Amino acid sequence: MKKVIVLGAGLVGKVMAADLAKSFDVTSVDISQEALAEVAKLGIKTQQVDLSDLTKLAQAIKPFDLVIGAVPGFMGFQVAKTVIEAGKNMVDISFFPEDPFLLDELAKKHNVTIVTDCGVAPGMGNIILGYHNQRMKIQNYECLVGGLPLVREWPYEYKAVFSPIDVIEEYIRPARYVQNGAMVVKEALSDPELVHFEGVGTLESWNSDGLRSLIKTMPNIPNMIEKTLRYPGCIEYLRVLRETGLFSYEEIEVKGVKVRPVDVMAKLLFPKWKLKPGEQEFTVMRIVIEGEEQGKPKRYQYNLLDRTNSGTLSMARTTGYTCTAVVNLVAEGSYSRKGISPPEFLGEEESHFKFIRDYLSQREVHYTLV
Repeated sequence: MKKVIVLGAGLVGKVMAADLAKSFDVTSVDISQEALAEVAKLGIKTQQVDLSDLTKLAQAIKPFDLVIGAVPGFMGFQVAKTVIEAGKNMVDISFFPEDPFLLDELAKKHNVTIVTDCGVAPGMGNIILGYHNQRMKIQNYECLVGGLPLVREWPYEYKAVFSPIDVIEEYIRPARYVQNGAMVVKEALSDPELVHFEGVGTLESWNSDGLRSLIKTMPNIPNMIEKTLRYPGCIEYLRVLRETGLFSYEEIEVKGVKVRPVDVMAKLLFPKWKLKPGEQEFTVMRIVIEGEEQGKPKRYQYNLLDRTNSGTLSMARTTGYTCTAVVNLVAEGSYSRKGISPPEFLGEEESHFKFIRDYLSQREVHYTLV
């Protein structure tokens, strides 16, 4: 039985460890004893390690066949680099802000397969686009996606399963999209639109930097955009907080102490954004692909509406099970492309695309083609 190590025992890391434990010898690693205790309740082996200490990280991953990354984004790049230098294959969901292709040459040198951004979006959206890009001439790609609490609760009407700083990044990182073959850069939270979703109602979409690797790997597609979804009204107060400087990484001095406003906000927001025990949430996504197939106009639309299921959070299911599906492909040697592999590369092969969709469907995560 292959040995895998899951770096990060948060809400998504825990779900991935539990899923992988059905087929692999799994060890979960984190600095938080509290988080590890939750994973240990599932009968999974744990180790307490400070993953920001790269020497300790390198030591921890030595005995394992495959590494799964589920650390906060600000740690992700250095963690991936350390894994590559250790000569280990990796599937990662840390969504680090750096360009993953900066590690491509190093990964090829060490003859390893590194799948990055392997979640729901980026992740499954890329896999779907990668599949159709091999089979048609695509003109337009649009992905609308969001994870929200079922009950709208003042003041934020939002709950997070990821690190608060990673969520704040969505509100400050400039959004890149492709229009008429050229890359456009706008501030995050720009171009709000109201969009109706069956089973959910009206949500607000806005520009976020979700295309990531697609800008580089899909130069043939003239129009591509991803937008984040929230309950209507959230953009205005997020803009106010951002313009006030509360999301800034620049240090300020308060009573002789230097602090980053973003760290203070993350600390304040975490309890506000934390799901209460038993609280329900959902993930909604709509992917539209338009173009020409076999000489005729063609339009594909994939819809996802996934809710908390048997106590397992939807965002953890939709993100985590995409990742664990790919872990199976890499562990079995079915996918072995060396270097950095964003998820769209996996979608190119029909057998991989079908395996991932079936794997998700078996876990009641359904992408419906309409």
